[in-house]
Amino acid sequence: MMEEKATKLEYIKINGVQVPLIYEFSDILPIISLKIVIKASGFLEDGKKFGLSHLSSKMLDEGTKSLGALKFAQKLEDKAIRLGSVSGRETWVFSLDCLGENFPYGLKMLTNLLDDPNFTAEALEKAKNLTLGQISAKKSDFDYIAYKGLQKILYKNTPLEHQGIGTEESIKDISLDNVKSFFKNHLDLQNAMVVIGGNVSLDEAKKYAKKVLCKLKKGKKRQISFIKTSEKMELKTLKKDTEQAYVYFGSPFYMKLGDSDLFKAKVLSFILGASGFGSRLMEEIRVKRGLAYSVYARLRFELSSSDLFGYLQTKNENKDEAINIVKEVVAKFLEKGVSKSELEGAKKFLLGSEPLRNETLIQRLTKSHSEIYKGYKLGQSDRELEQIEALELEDLNAFIKSHKEILKLSFFVVCNEDK
Repeated sequence: MMEEKATKLEYIKINGVQVPLIYEFSDILPIISLKIVIKASGFLEDGKKFGLSHLSSKMLDEGTKSLGALKFAQKLEDKAIRLGSVSGRETWVFSLDCLGENFPYGLKMLTNLLDDPNFTAEALEKAKNLTLGQISAKKSDFDYIAYKGLQKILYKNTPLEHQGIGTEESIKDISLDNVKSFFKNHLDLQNAMVVIGGNVSLDEAKKYAKKVLCKLKKGKKRQISFIKTSEKMELKTLKKDTEQAYVYFGSPFYMKLGDSDLFKAKVLSFILGASGFGSRLMEEIRVKRGLAYSVYARLRFELSSSDLFGYLQTKNENKDEAINIVKEVVAKFLEKGVSKSELEGAKKFLLGSEPLRNETLIQRLTKSHSEIYKGYKLGQSDRELEQIEALELEDLNAFIKSHKEILKLSFFVVCNEDK
């Protein structure tokens, strides 16, 4: 049998709800991969209980109440089944990957987990201790500290100023009832999406998906609110005993997913700082001045926000110069736009590297899921590439000059000012 690389969008009707199902057949390997994605169930839903979604997800690592963590994990290991739960910014994802012959068993383990999660005081204490250990380890992670500091500047007094893992205080304050309530209120059909692929027919895929989906309540459709990025242009510094200065920066970008000019934003992002060597920021900061080993910047687009985000590391004594150069490069980029050779180079890379982003089943399923999740039709990535290929220099530069908000840069720096 030949592999068929045709991702499809279907729907499964469960309890009156049409749940999207993204499917692709592939018999290159005898495996099946399943993801149940629950929208509007990540840490943006934590409220004042920072880290609640993360901790709720970690609790599912503790297996079922009847088996416990060790026996549950052993049963999965015996059949080489990978079953996991991850909470992100906007979503809660359940994943199941294994050989096709073991998939029915793996599916049964997943449904058992949803029916009988190990929500006990003992399991909660273990999940809390593991999370507190992760938080403690991040105290010496200067990249994390700088990123967290920048988020607080860009999204002050919003859910995005907090990190998904929570704080020591918030994790200690979360109760078992909080976890049970979050689990009950966020695992529902109205916000669910299924992604499944591998050596499985479409009919079988739907049958498998229904076995999981029937465990979810109907629920209500939740909306993800768009959060505006700060325009205040702040610079904050945190002193730490470090040999390097960790410089994180960001600004607003006035565009949302679904905008017809999003393909131009991708080219802008690539040329300014996302392409590595050859990007404007890398050329000016590393190649010409040797101030940093690397510097990176890109536009980030989510349902909940959009912004320009970047970072670099440099010597403590060079941080001020590096910050000024970032500002200068962005200002010059906005004023003069890009050259014909830069545009052609971006086109060559973005178009030429596309096959590499579609080699594996997981890559293709992930891309298709992203398209549907963000509100597009299947094939949006291909349509954007066609637009990029036809993009004229004059149009791109006019687009760049129209986004003066990227000049409203804020910085958060972790450094040792004594060095």
